[in-house]
Amino acid sequence: MNPRSEELREPRTGCRDQFHGSHSSKRRLILFTRYPVAGKAKTRLVPVLGAEGAARLQRRLTLRTLRAAEALRSQRREELDLEIHFDGADETAMSHWLGDGFGFHRQAEGDLGRRMCCAFEKSFCSGAKAAVIIGSDCPQLTTEILAEAFERLRENPVVLGPANDGGYYLIGLRRAVPELFSGLAWGSSAVLATSLQVLKGLGLKPTLLRPLDDIDRPEDLAVWRHLVETEEGDLSRISIIIPALNEADNVGTAVKSAAQGKPLEIIVVDGGSRDQTVEKAREAGAAVLVSQPGRARQMNAGAASATGNVLLFLHADTLLPADYAGVIAGRLSEPGIAAGAFRFAVAQPFHGSRWVERTTNLRSRWLQMPYGDQGLFLRRALFEELGGFANMPILEDYEMMRRLRQCGRVVTLSEPAITSARRWRRLGFWRTTLINSWMIFGYRLGRPIEKLAASYHKRPTAWPHTSPG
Repeated sequence: MNPRSEELREPRTGCRDQFHGSHSSKRRLILFTRYPVAGKAKTRLVPVLGAEGAARLQRRLTLRTLRAAEALRSQRREELDLEIHFDGADETAMSHWLGDGFGFHRQAEGDLGRRMCCAFEKSFCSGAKAAVIIGSDCPQLTTEILAEAFERLRENPVVLGPANDGGYYLIGLRRAVPELFSGLAWGSSAVLATSLQVLKGLGLKPTLLRPLDDIDRPEDLAVWRHLVETEEGDLSRISIIIPALNEADNVGTAVKSAAQGKPLEIIVVDGGSRDQTVEKAREAGAAVLVSQPGRARQMNAGAASATGNVLLFLHADTLLPADYAGVIAGRLSEPGIAAGAFRFAVAQPFHGSRWVERTTNLRSRWLQMPYGDQGLFLRRALFEELGGFANMPILEDYEMMRRLRQCGRVVTLSEPAITSARRWRRLGFWRTTLINSWMIFGYRLGRPIEKLAASYHKRPTAWPHTSPG
């Protein structure tokens, strides 16, 4: 964490009553970040990147750091708690963005030192024997460095990760040391040196990790660009994300279909199924996350956990073509391509099925508006910069496509994704078509999305089909 970071300075709520519930783990990892609002995130980079560009960078840095932290928690699930201490939004917005698998706590009032001091004190009061605080602006921070910090805390009272700008990106303690957090000029380049002097005066000898770069100033952007160029060029690293709810009859087949392309990972995000969805997904070889229901929320949670350079969002009743991986990598490497999807096809013919396929594919190609049941894919970097799927109960794919078209072309591949025809079979061709058309028409007219969703869900269809097709 960079104590010089501007997005961590403004006072917010007090530290009383921030923490709820007991923690079973003796070690705690705390990520300090803020919700990326344009004009309030990475403000020192706004003159170079613009307000939106700075917010996009904040989104990506936070998610990158969170993946490193989550990987450590996955390795040590029984002995490590992971908390996100946030500013700039409420818990609902944070969990929609990052997923439900974390403890979210609003940062305390006061300057950065007061906030960190409060977080440490509450951690130790609730039973933690070691706690580490990190920020979201150090892209070189890895799971291995985090593990090293906790290992060093076994023998040392304090661990610090020096930042090359004179601050620190990590601080770990075995007990509260309030003297470390008062009277420091958090915006200066002397934070680390001053902290070391305070510790010397207290008779506490810290251990130092390797120095790393924070991304706070325009001159720091070269480090970020180098990392991006080095790590994100391999478009064969595909993460497949499947949101599911009560899909035991379909999810295993979808996972096995996706596995043919040898993706980096397949993540099924379950929204609280009451059937065997979770078991079937794991049996088929997928990793499973649990989320609150809502397709947009579930897909964002899967994306936050994914480690691939390409994200492919797939419905649980849709099958991919066997050669999808190479085709996706080839198209996304073309200049000007923002995202894509597969040609729409239904698995079981019904009255009007050819008309549905033709009109859907015409819309998808000519208007660049594919929907979720066609398998949407894009670079993870772009998905993160856009902030993921909007917090909408339906039409999240439609809204995302409208944003993606502003970033480049949205292509439709000739290879088909074959989806179930169950919604048309259940309601019939005309009724399904009219309902889907009204959802789009109502949304474009500005009708409240909650009212549209309430109307849509009155019909007796399975949850996954919230995308008009």
